[in-house]
Amino acid sequence: MTINGSDAVIKVDHVSRWFGNVVSVSDVTFDIRPGITGLLGPNGAGKTTLLRMIAGLAKVSDGSITVFGESVRNNSDLYRRIGVMSEHETVYQFMKGREFVKMMARLKGVADIDTAADRAIGLVDLADASLRPMGTYSRGMRQRMRLAATLVHEPEILILDEPLNGADPRQRVHFQSLLKRLAAEGRTIVISSHILEEVEQIAETVLLIVNGKLAASGDFHAIRAALDERPYHVRLLSDSPRELASALVKLESVDAVNIDPDGALVVLSRNVRDLQIELPRLAKASSIRVHRVEPLDDSLESVFGYLVDR
Repeated sequence: MTINGSDAVIKVDHVSRWFGNVVSVSDVTFDIRPGITGLLGPNGAGKTTLLRMIAGLAKVSDGSITVFGESVRNNSDLYRRIGVMSEHETVYQFMKGREFVKMMARLKGVADIDTAADRAIGLVDLADASLRPMGTYSRGMRQRMRLAATLVHEPEILILDEPLNGADPRQRVHFQSLLKRLAAEGRTIVISSHILEEVEQIAETVLLIVNGKLAASGDFHAIRAALDERPYHVRLLSDSPRELASALVKLESVDAVNIDPDGALVVLSRNVRDLQIELPRLAKASSIRVHRVEPLDDSLESVFGYLVDR
């Protein structure tokens, strides 16, 4: 199936979603076109809520979402054009893989269920395992059979929430290759992940979601450049903190140095690679012993949070 056109298929316009006093998604706006779009962000960032709203499975508190120019909520015709694979497994361990895919085909109103099931299972390369109970599958195999169930009605849009969880390296390569092939046919694929390298390998466009907000968007090179501009905080413990601080502030790789009450130095640097090279040389030249070096903000939340707050 080839789907023509490069116009936006999905339009998200100033969308917010809140649960009581908790804001899960806050005033997010973007367009999604055919191809693979990566929704990247740490766990709890609001990715799943956003995907559920795009799929019409959750209400929008404010703003609007359209798919093919129509509101997707309670739109049965649009549901048939969308395939959704949630993060959490929904499979019956006793059910054979082929039975599971056929069941989903029935629910989607597919006319030729057997042919559709065989085609979808062939796409994920699990024909040999299709007659085994899914309880005997590895996590990666179950994910691939779930993808087959998502593809069984040949949807034009695929919404995949953390689909590579549990897949081994070989299965990841196969999964990524399949998604690229589906995208080349003109499908619109939205894939969420909290792993930077995972999105880098597959997505043409990246949407960075942090604390329910759109932190950045664009191709991966633009996102990488934005992340590389982020300042890093490094905590240093030494036997001569004030002398070390005086020497550090003279380095081009250091933006600022603060001394904590316990005597530890907190160094702000936009070029940690150079700092790692220069620090041992500086300490040796000044006869200062550095006891410990601790990065303070290596978490995904802190990396992406910089883009929201800058």
